[in-house]
Amino acid sequence: QAYPVAFWWLTRLTLKNLVFGHSDVTELINACNKLKHLTLSSCRLVDQRSALRIDTPCSGLRRLDCIRFRCERIELISVPELRTVLCCSRHYENPPVRFGDVPQLCHVNLGYLAKVSQAPFMLSECLSRSSRNLSKLNLNFFSQTIWIQPEQPKRLTAIFRNLTDMYLFGIFPECDLSWTLFILEAAPALRNFKLSRTRHACGKKLYDTAEKTNVVWEPSKDLKHLNLKLLMMLGFEEEVKVTNYIRLVMAHVVRLKRIELHGEDPCKECNAIDPRRSQVDEASRRQIKERLTLESSLSAKIIIC
Repeated sequence: QAYPVAFWWLTRLTLKNLVFGHSDVTELINACNKLKHLTLSSCRLVDQRSALRIDTPCSGLRRLDCIRFRCERIELISVPELRTVLCCSRHYENPPVRFGDVPQLCHVNLGYLAKVSQAPFMLSECLSRSSRNLSKLNLNFFSQTIWIQPEQPKRLTAIFRNLTDMYLFGIFPECDLSWTLFILEAAPALRNFKLSRTRHACGKKLYDTAEKTNVVWEPSKDLKHLNLKLLMMLGFEEEVKVTNYIRLVMAHVVRLKRIELHGEDPCKECNAIDPRRSQVDEASRRQIKERLTLESSLSAKIIIC
């Protein structure tokens, strides 16, 4: 309000460590007529038990990054030009984000830590049917509980019909992987499917996070995916688990061309990988490749990275 001309011409704005009233963010976006990229880092609402609601039907905002924004959840009621959303925090209720009228949305990156009192939620409760251009979806579980609930693919097909890239970060080591195939069933255009885990050598325990529980899901027997070309797995070293998972994917994917088996990424808290463990893991990946290569049905190329 004090400098309307200056804010009118802003195209990118980053705000850190600020407290907002109920409508402040919406009013800010409306005041910055040319704003394309807004980052809110380590900010919060005055009332952290209320939702951050953004309703800017006339704005040209294309990217929104909310990093450690403390509120109940984020509700994007109407942001018609929005294309990319990054949302990463541990202070949300379920679902952490609700997408309303965002017809141009194509890339969502969501990282979240479920609390003890929170049950998993379905992606259909979060994503909007108006998001028909969604092509990239990244979900980060931070090596804690899996906070999404697999659901019937028909509920997601309209949303995922143009999804080509899916990345699941931070799957905890003990978790079964067969549940991830519900993504394949719901996303017929998917071309690249990536899964990763990080071993926490520091043994860090995160406070008030939900107990890690295995996710159960059986893919449809008649599932045949025609477009997946790349399966990338990072940090998964258990021979039996990885081999069985790749066999499961191969049984349902018709034209898979490439399988990449990568080593683990270091925990950011530890920032280190035991070199002796790394050698063992590489040997394990090579044994997985040898076992799968011997199977006559395998047509995809396996790469050890």
